[in-house]
Amino acid sequence: MRNNRDTIAAQATPSGEGGVAIVRVSGPACTEVLGRVFAPKNGRPMENRRLTFGHVMDGAEVVDEAMAVLMRAPHSYTREDVAEIQCHGSDALVRRLLSLLLAAGARMAEPGEFTYRAFVNGRIDLSQAEAVMRMIRAGSDRAMRSAVRQLEGGVSAFVREAREEIIAMTASLAAAIDFPDEVEEEETAAGVRARCLAIRERLLDGCDPRAGRIEDEGLRVVLAGRPNAGKSSLLNALLREERAIVTDIPGTTRDTLTEAVQIDGIRVLMTDTAGLRETDDAVERIGVERAKKALDQADVRLLVLDGSKPLDNEDLSTLMGMKPHAVVLAKGDLPAIIGGEELERTFPGVPRLTVCAPRGEGMDALRRLIVSFAPAVGEESAALSQARHVAAAKRACASLSDAVSAIDGGMPLDLCAIDLSAALDALGEITGETMNEAIIDEVFSRFCVGK
Repeated sequence: MRNNRDTIAAQATPSGEGGVAIVRVSGPACTEVLGRVFAPKNGRPMENRRLTFGHVMDGAEVVDEAMAVLMRAPHSYTREDVAEIQCHGSDALVRRLLSLLLAAGARMAEPGEFTYRAFVNGRIDLSQAEAVMRMIRAGSDRAMRSAVRQLEGGVSAFVREAREEIIAMTASLAAAIDFPDEVEEEETAAGVRARCLAIRERLLDGCDPRAGRIEDEGLRVVLAGRPNAGKSSLLNALLREERAIVTDIPGTTRDTLTEAVQIDGIRVLMTDTAGLRETDDAVERIGVERAKKALDQADVRLLVLDGSKPLDNEDLSTLMGMKPHAVVLAKGDLPAIIGGEELERTFPGVPRLTVCAPRGEGMDALRRLIVSFAPAVGEESAALSQARHVAAAKRACASLSDAVSAIDGGMPLDLCAIDLSAALDALGEITGETMNEAIIDEVFSRFCVGK
């Protein structure tokens, strides 16, 4: 995939003006490359893991005052010799520094190549490498905590335990096959069957792609209801800013409007929608269709009703099909017309609450209700929540099921061993123990340059 004998360099901080920019170098010629570009102020050789003040030099020309640190292998991010230069945050200066490093013998790093080297050099496994990118892109406290747990090996430990059990089963099968006079085949097969079912159950319980999507993208919450029910006012109150247009004219909102907000450390994607009703207006009809599509993709469907107006037959025929997760009675400052008994008959078992968005009444309760639909705190640390991990785990489960079927069908133990080997390979794809260049390339293609 990549030539790991090269010395690579790249900017590790985002482009643009800033107080400091960091340029990273890694590889066998790291010390020599750094020495051609950076001159310590005290004139002494660079010490390992000690930040040193000096100058970026182009021959005899001083390019910038800078700080640099040299980290000797294996105690570095890539387990190679690594250097980092902290210069002033000018794009022009960083380009000049990189050109000097390239002239000194380095080459530009490819996207994710520093983390790739950490992976191939055994510092991290593939799931931990993915956690690095999740950490960089984390849009909420919950996503950041989940990425940290994955980076510290939560997923790896879960997978490793399952693989060790499967390896032990494979060894017991091999003993039964090689020493039939000393090892009872039927007893061995029964034990393997029970353990296959137990591991499969544990893997399936650990698969939760919804948790991973919510952590990384956000909890999708859709506000839906009849025109002028108070959806846009509710969105503004949840966002704590005037984002949606609010008027007394029904049908003001003609399209979906989605904004992100953090609630209790969870990223929530709030979507306001066009009022649900039958209409002859072509533009409004498109908005209604988009509202229905948003409802289909929502994690949480909030039905917003004007609590000061009765539900009529048109309301019921339009709203019953959306299957709300909760009912929000808006305009709580006005006399209530819709009663709790009526709502219970219409939407049995669906939680409901009353709010007044302009006054902020009931909004804290609504926020608590919204986050209650997210995975509980701590659940995401145990689950295989990333789509790639879930897919590999389910393939492993299918192979374990095949092993059970082989035993139940009285097939030779050799066939069961083949199924167990397939389960091992599938789980190994999660951590990278089963090397698949296509998977590895796909994982690191999502990285930015410099990481």
